[in-house]
Amino acid sequence: MEFLPVFLRLRERAVLVVGGGKVALRKSELLARAGARLEVVAPQILPALEELALGSGGSVIREPFRADHLDQQVLVLVATGIEAVDLAVHGAARARRIPVNVADVPALCDFILPSILDRSPLIAAFSTGGNAPVLARRIRAQLETLLPAGIGRLAGFLGERRGRIRERVPDADLRLRVWEELVDGPVAERVMAGDEEGADVLLERQLETLKPGGEVFLVGAGPGDPDLLTFRALRLMQKCDVVLHDRLVSEAVLDLVRRDAERIYVGKRRGDHAVPQPDINQLLVDLAREGKRVLRLKGGDPFIFGRGGEEIEHLAAAGIPFQVVPGVSAANGCAAYAGIPLTHRDHAHSVRFVAGHLRGGTVDLDWSTLVQPRETLVFYMGRVGMPQICERLVGAGADPLTPVALVQQGTLPAQRVLVSTLQDMPALLARSDVHGPTLTIVGSVVSLHTRLSWFHPPRSPSHA
Repeated sequence: MEFLPVFLRLRERAVLVVGGGKVALRKSELLARAGARLEVVAPQILPALEELALGSGGSVIREPFRADHLDQQVLVLVATGIEAVDLAVHGAARARRIPVNVADVPALCDFILPSILDRSPLIAAFSTGGNAPVLARRIRAQLETLLPAGIGRLAGFLGERRGRIRERVPDADLRLRVWEELVDGPVAERVMAGDEEGADVLLERQLETLKPGGEVFLVGAGPGDPDLLTFRALRLMQKCDVVLHDRLVSEAVLDLVRRDAERIYVGKRRGDHAVPQPDINQLLVDLAREGKRVLRLKGGDPFIFGRGGEEIEHLAAAGIPFQVVPGVSAANGCAAYAGIPLTHRDHAHSVRFVAGHLRGGTVDLDWSTLVQPRETLVFYMGRVGMPQICERLVGAGADPLTPVALVQQGTLPAQRVLVSTLQDMPALLARSDVHGPTLTIVGSVVSLHTRLSWFHPPRSPSHA
């Protein structure tokens, strides 16, 4: 993060603007809206900028910049377009430890003026760090269409009642839940419709009927790309008090969980289970009984080799309420990003998902049933057992030239796809630097990879 977003209180404080043209005017308008007292310095100043400065309680000085113009200023904004002046003001401001912004020169900026969505007292700001201001404005315009006009009225309503709610609900965790229900529920709808009296009646009713209780959200996080999360998953990820997450949940997805939620890692890898499954089951129950909203975040889909069924069985037996949110499975995500359709009219009429991990040094499956015409096989957790998988399939009658694809870290920037055949994949894998997580696809559909692949992530030199 190049810049730390902060909101400054500038009302009736002096801000120096060096420059008198259109750029200075545009940026000064934003400062004036925040209540700043504008001091404008430039040999020539637009009439509109002069009027704005005087209207803010400030002044205009028609002369070149001098260092003593910085006296009593809390911020400096430079918009001259003249490199020598920009550098002089920047140096003088830095010497006095006054934050400075030089328009269109990010390297000379201690702060930046973001694109702003104003629903006062609700303020949203967007910035690309000076790299693409037009993109920031586009994002603001899109958000303008999503936020109701009355959202500022709601922020004011809630702010006026903060003390009352704090007094009535002293427990911090329960109070947070009250706030979330207010924002998402009928109280908010009444306020934004202009009926604050009715909203107060509903608020009082809600405060009188508070019943703290825990709940578990079993959420599929998908194969890694956060863009594949469902809207419902995102909503629950922002409501949880604590999250239990697996190894396969990407950092990009975890970054979308509520910032102050407690994080507990319960991931598993071959031969290393951070927390045994029975302990995970019981931990979900214990946390919910403490009144917490527990997010159980699983890679892919929780009901496809994710042991989600076991976990909700335990919750149901303990009487703990729960919700299940399906996710894009690893098979669907990895296959799509690798350009491999799992079914295709000319290649496969069915698809089978198979657990390919070793047990007792072998992959224990009914191999004869896995060799079927026009069927795609998808092996989860099959990297270590790949030599046995290929050997057993060929031994059960599969053509040794059947195409095989191994997808590493599918849907993520580090995605790699190794394509070979049943007879050659073990040797290719042995001389390749491949690590988990991986997914293996076996069948004629793999032959479409070269023509249909669309996702081309950047590769490091070692993967070239």
